[in-house]
Amino acid sequence: MRGLNGKAAIVTGGASGIGRACVERLCEEGCSVTFSGVSDIGTATARELADKGGKVQFLRGDMAEESFCKDLVAAAVSAWGRLDYLVNNAFSFTAKGLDATRADWNRVMNVGPVAYATMGQSVFPHMKQRGAGAIVNMSSISAHIAQPDRWTYNAAKGAVTQLTRCMAMDMAPTVRVNTVSPGWIWTREVDKAAGGDRAKWGPIWGRFHMLRRLGTVEECASATVFLLSDEASFITSAELMVDGGYRGMGSEGLGEASAFAGSA
Repeated sequence: MRGLNGKAAIVTGGASGIGRACVERLCEEGCSVTFSGVSDIGTATARELADKGGKVQFLRGDMAEESFCKDLVAAAVSAWGRLDYLVNNAFSFTAKGLDATRADWNRVMNVGPVAYATMGQSVFPHMKQRGAGAIVNMSSISAHIAQPDRWTYNAAKGAVTQLTRCMAMDMAPTVRVNTVSPGWIWTREVDKAAGGDRAKWGPIWGRFHMLRRLGTVEECASATVFLLSDEASFITSAELMVDGGYRGMGSEGLGEASAFAGSA
């Protein structure tokens, strides 16, 4: 994609899942990437990507800590001498409802939208100095729908979607800010829920999507990198749904049970 080669990026939560796929894709496009994670998995990820020729740097830390957010930005600038892109991906999958504690709320908000905002504030001066930049905030279909026992997660994702619009307005015209909102993606959490049996659960959960399957982390990464690239130079404050048609479906689902099924 145009404009990515030779640039530098930060990806939060880049050790696995969608975040890792974004790191890998950015490396393939010629970017230097600094990424974060909360475990030593990131060290192995960085080593593996470096062995493939990627220019990567890993920092272990908690995005809920303001000091770590700022350290992450400083490390990226120090390593690469520039900063062009930010992918706010790290999030706390704290899914609770009536039983949610204040600590649960603090955790999901601080790792999510609050950290996204802190990272945006921290990278903006560097991007503005260079005269251009792009940010992608990772949200979810959960930002738009009600799901049982999901007050914390869904509310935090909803905040991300609105935060993107406000960031885009205040950072324009120098920096573009957009959202990617995945549907059901084969991530670690989804695979765990399936007990590792994709053959069984893939078709069942696939029925929630018009495309009749779950998405992949690579598909999310492609959408993210597109929004960062010059291919999306006139796109800001937008939300790109990578959901296989999930949000477009009504309560009838794919329509097999409808009296009108097959009549069109």
